[in-house]
Amino acid sequence: MGNLVAIVGRPNVGKSTLFNRLTQTRQAIVSDVAGTTRDRQYGKCEWCGKEFSVVDTGGWVVNSDDVFEDAIRQQVLIATEEADLVLFLVDVQTGVTDLDSDVAEILRRTKLPVILVSNKTDNTNQQYYAAEFYALGLGDPFCISAATGSGTGDLLDEVLKKLPEATPDDIDQNIPRFAVVGRPNAGKSSLINAFIGEERNIVTDIAGTTRDSIYTRYDKFGFDFYLVDTAGIRRKNKVTEDLEFYSVMRSIRAIENSDVCILMIDATRGIEAQDMNIFQLIQKNNKSLVVVVNKWDLVQEKSQKVIDTFENAIRNRMAPFTDFPIIFASALTKQRIFKVLETAKQVYLNRKAKIGTAKLNEVMLPLIEAFPPQSVKGKYIKIKYCMQIPTTYVPSFVFYANLPQYVKDPYKRFLENKLRENFSLTGCPVQIFCRQK
Repeated sequence: MGNLVAIVGRPNVGKSTLFNRLTQTRQAIVSDVAGTTRDRQYGKCEWCGKEFSVVDTGGWVVNSDDVFEDAIRQQVLIATEEADLVLFLVDVQTGVTDLDSDVAEILRRTKLPVILVSNKTDNTNQQYYAAEFYALGLGDPFCISAATGSGTGDLLDEVLKKLPEATPDDIDQNIPRFAVVGRPNAGKSSLINAFIGEERNIVTDIAGTTRDSIYTRYDKFGFDFYLVDTAGIRRKNKVTEDLEFYSVMRSIRAIENSDVCILMIDATRGIEAQDMNIFQLIQKNNKSLVVVVNKWDLVQEKSQKVIDTFENAIRNRMAPFTDFPIIFASALTKQRIFKVLETAKQVYLNRKAKIGTAKLNEVMLPLIEAFPPQSVKGKYIKIKYCMQIPTTYVPSFVFYANLPQYVKDPYKRFLENKLRENFSLTGCPVQIFCRQK
């Protein structure tokens, strides 16, 4: 993970201006009104070929009764907890205030490296006034002007010196990644805890408990892969917190970087519009799919008829792609959870499988001969042979024909269905191409 630098200080010292200066954006709103910034704001800063993240926080007010100020204080505390370095901003034109002393006292107790930054030092005469900040007990003040940019280069040099070496992500790229995705509270973290047999990920009844994409290596019982626990993905108009926005972004990144997506559906709620949105996201990224209907222990009626109705409802909603496994499980009672792993592994192997050209033609050509493509404008389309493209991420097949431009999508779907009937491609997306022969 990259390093994180938090900018803290009392209201109106220029934190958002410095944030905009470091990130070279106008992301943070700047005004003369104290308390403009409320939520944390994240951005990227690059200096001398090194990159780190910067977080802008609201003005820190100690012991205040204001609701917003209390919330801001919480945000600042979270930011300093997750940061690797703190930039403590003070205003040279105002000098040391009681608030500055209170914030400095809190920062001295943290084990983080703190750089004292004397802002609004617009000319050299004002640099002499910065000497009074030695009273805060946080070392030499760096004189800068966030508005004009003077002194920010020296400040960034110091930041790079004090930042710890960024640890590279120790995730082995060759091991398959299974991302567990779904709406909030569908039971994703519970499922992963049930797999690994310990309470690794925090589980509560509150939707949105998981905020990060957590990678867990699973190498038991002949399996070896990463399980990725993701934050629940809600509808855009329901996402109000900044933090949740970043969580959802990370979940989408986890889908993009995974090999197999395990889509969790809550059995007590059935398949909803948001489940469909997540499914479309999986489909758009051409990922393999396993659907797990969780909380099956809470369903009263468990007859075969109910199961068939549930399955048909899911497949009808997700049509035309219906060739994926559906497992009814319970993370709480550990019912059929091992089957989820076995199925996910099988789907991953299906994705990697290579079908020989001779075998492919032996099966497909008689079927094509029995059901040839429809003639267009009196021209007959003849498919000569087919083969699998060897180096693709998704199983891809190319059919060589005399008039490939006239092969329509319905016929390509027919070819895809026949491939699925005769070869093991369950849960995988399939791509069909027609080329000139």
